[in-house]
Amino acid sequence: MELNFAHLYGDLMNTYGDLGNILVLKYYAEQLGIKVNVDLVSLDTPFDANKYHFVLFGGGQDYEQVVISKDIQNKADSLTNYIENGGPLLAVCGGYQLLGQYYIGAHGEKIPGISALSHYTLSQDHNRFIGNIEIHNDAFDENYYGFENHNGMTFLGDEEQPLGHVVSGHGNNGQDGTEGAIYKNTFCSYFHGPILTHNAPITRRLLKAAIHAADPDADLTPVDELDIQNAAVDVPEAKHNF
Repeated sequence: MELNFAHLYGDLMNTYGDLGNILVLKYYAEQLGIKVNVDLVSLDTPFDANKYHFVLFGGGQDYEQVVISKDIQNKADSLTNYIENGGPLLAVCGGYQLLGQYYIGAHGEKIPGISALSHYTLSQDHNRFIGNIEIHNDAFDENYYGFENHNGMTFLGDEEQPLGHVVSGHGNNGQDGTEGAIYKNTFCSYFHGPILTHNAPITRRLLKAAIHAADPDADLTPVDELDIQNAAVDVPEAKHNF
């Protein structure tokens, strides 16, 4: 089996090392004997929704988001089809914002998203949400850990579920206690660091989804048997010191 990964705007949206999420999935896929091919899909490059089994859309700064906001409109239909058909996707920070309706930048400019998801993002005046964060996912009864650093305040649409509810930290907007979003096999978060190095359950879930996307009849049992490690999280006294 081979898996095809797309790093969406990876040359522009990798400010916080979000590429690490691809490296984590690639590492564990290779433990199963699965070859992983990674494509950079950036400016003026079409996105083929039928080719990829996993997509990463990382975070960046406002300048890059403005540039990408214009280009990504040409990929809006194909990305939306990929998401609606259950394609596995992880979006972090700026990537998360651009999948939604719009993002209000730090200077008040409205940066259009592609409305593949229905959330929208406002801006804070002279404030950022920065620090370690812990959330709890009610559906899976799992806790996730990470580090957030964002000015945006994101509000979810009715069809989106939060990745989790805030135990400590700020989350999507500092008001409703949510962090991130889940819609079908699309997972969104403000966790940098990257998120998959600290959260084995999400890693396992996305790897299963990618393998299933490549072969719906594939046996996913070997993924359950993988020894997927959490960086620092398994050490109680250090679990928030990322």
